[in-house]
Amino acid sequence: MTSRIEDYGIVGDLQTAALIGRDGAVDWMCLPQFDSPACFAALLGEEQHGSWRLGPESGGECTSRSYRDGTLVLETEWDLPEGRVRVIDLMPPRSDQADLVRIVEGISGEVPMTTTLRLRFDYGHVVPWVTTEGDGLRAVAGPDSVRLDTPVEVAHEGVADGSVLSARFTVGPGDRVPFVLTYHASHLPTKPPVEAESALRETEEFWRSWLAKSTYAGPWADAVHRSLITLKALTYAPTGAIAAAATTSLPEEIGGSRNWDYRFCWLRDAAFTLQALLGTGFIEEAGAWRAWLLRAVAGDPADLQIMYGLDGRRRLPEYTIDWLPGFEDSGPVRIGNGAAGQLQIDVWGETLDALHLAREAGLASDEEAWALQKALLEYLEEHWADLDNGLWEVRGPRRAFVHSRVMAWAGFDRAVRAVEEHGLDGPVERWRAVRDRIHADVCTHGFDAERNTFTQFYGSEGLDAALLLIGQVGFLPWDDPRVIGTVDAVQRELSQDGLLLRYHTHADNRVDGLPGEEATFLVCSYWLVDALHGIGRMDEAVALFERLLTLRNDLGLLSEEYDVRSRRHLGNTPQAFSHLGLVNSALRLSRGVTERDVESGVESGAADRVAVPAAAPRPGAPAARPSTEEIA
Repeated sequence: MTSRIEDYGIVGDLQTAALIGRDGAVDWMCLPQFDSPACFAALLGEEQHGSWRLGPESGGECTSRSYRDGTLVLETEWDLPEGRVRVIDLMPPRSDQADLVRIVEGISGEVPMTTTLRLRFDYGHVVPWVTTEGDGLRAVAGPDSVRLDTPVEVAHEGVADGSVLSARFTVGPGDRVPFVLTYHASHLPTKPPVEAESALRETEEFWRSWLAKSTYAGPWADAVHRSLITLKALTYAPTGAIAAAATTSLPEEIGGSRNWDYRFCWLRDAAFTLQALLGTGFIEEAGAWRAWLLRAVAGDPADLQIMYGLDGRRRLPEYTIDWLPGFEDSGPVRIGNGAAGQLQIDVWGETLDALHLAREAGLASDEEAWALQKALLEYLEEHWADLDNGLWEVRGPRRAFVHSRVMAWAGFDRAVRAVEEHGLDGPVERWRAVRDRIHADVCTHGFDAERNTFTQFYGSEGLDAALLLIGQVGFLPWDDPRVIGTVDAVQRELSQDGLLLRYHTHADNRVDGLPGEEATFLVCSYWLVDALHGIGRMDEAVALFERLLTLRNDLGLLSEEYDVRSRRHLGNTPQAFSHLGLVNSALRLSRGVTERDVESGVESGAADRVAVPAAAPRPGAPAARPSTEEIA
């Protein structure tokens, strides 16, 4: 029986990550990178599918746990009748091998400890062959090889017993017992393991040095910094891409089939990622992300995908594996993501918007990058009115999604501004005409005048939380009655206990083409924070943001969704989109809220401090050029 999703913490080396439960068990880890097959897959099954428990012999969940300040070093403590013990978990930033380091530290008393290591490669399917190698044990299965080094005597129960490596030992005050698990390709010679204590010091230094670059000093610094560390942990350092999450197939509904593989990089995250990185001072990471983006989308604009592999590869075939039952029997377990082949028109606009943000922030541009953007615009000019699958990757019929067309508008708007404000070359009059035509089309066919709200798609009665982005991207100013009406409608009709669904799964004949329901989608609630801020309801925005902070687990982590009925996290974890939402909302709110306001409650005049455009631009006209802070 696995833990709840929120019971897991994460450690990582900027190429992969391990999820560790409150019982001291590593229940998920893919090697050598995020989207490689898992060697610990108990998260989606049972411990026989791969797990590594390290904790007191008496078992049970920890008494407390936390990250060392400003790091991704996890400390888990048990306070027991026989004494107190701590397990320190970390992964040193990758050099030429992946290492998971676990140090058992005795604090008081004499605590009997056990470790039980079940390596199961290929998502729990393959039992490795284990042999002694020098002072360690080596497990090999096909292309994969893992070595365990520890001063503790480890018993190997053999293949007949499922290749279980186990040990019992006792720690007293001041004792520090290391375990180092090292991965390398099986055809390569084994390299010496890292020295655990040195790895601990170097890993702490790395994370604190990295976080020191943050320029955020607002009232929610602890939450923002933990989210930034989490986003960095999801970064694939060799390319600069950011995985949407560290896991696959964690369900959006317990017992349901809405289970997807999120270990890839989505283009629509680009603008949100750049906002978060540029807004908090991480210019180098923003540059690396933009470089990945340009490489990934290079080629025929008609072949633009919504997502790519972390190395930029395009083929992400989706299949299911039947030997894993899924988290709490929520199958199927999916590997790969078939949505990579969908048509989602908004992605062209989001890519162009992301590159515009980089340009506005001063990241150096080049002729090839601008040539690529013009090619994307040429394709978008011919196809912005195509029916598509929308940003939520619906697997039902294609529709004329309002968000898709708003983002197409944004793509042309950013192109016009590139010419007008940055002196780049291009057919600005033609782009301006297309922009105005899209604007008029959306306002005519995507707006319900009787209800004073935009709708999910043309002819729909349903709503979509992505409509909250209409004001944010500048399609209409925040003080436009249509924007305010849409914010009110979305808040009213998509709310579950004050948090937002993406859309109603039962509406419009199940627009997503899938059975079952889902919980509230966390980034949508952060979009509501931003929208409330935008229309001047600052006190309401802060109250919602503060509530969202309470939904993080004890380590400050967020998954994709939150079920208000069971009060549980759902969906893949930790979720980059959720943490991006937190950072970007904090940046916006921090411009109008002081730390005193947060501690004492936002004063009634707070809304007066929110800047609202004095007048609406003409339909299709470019929004006012944002300041550096607004880009953040």
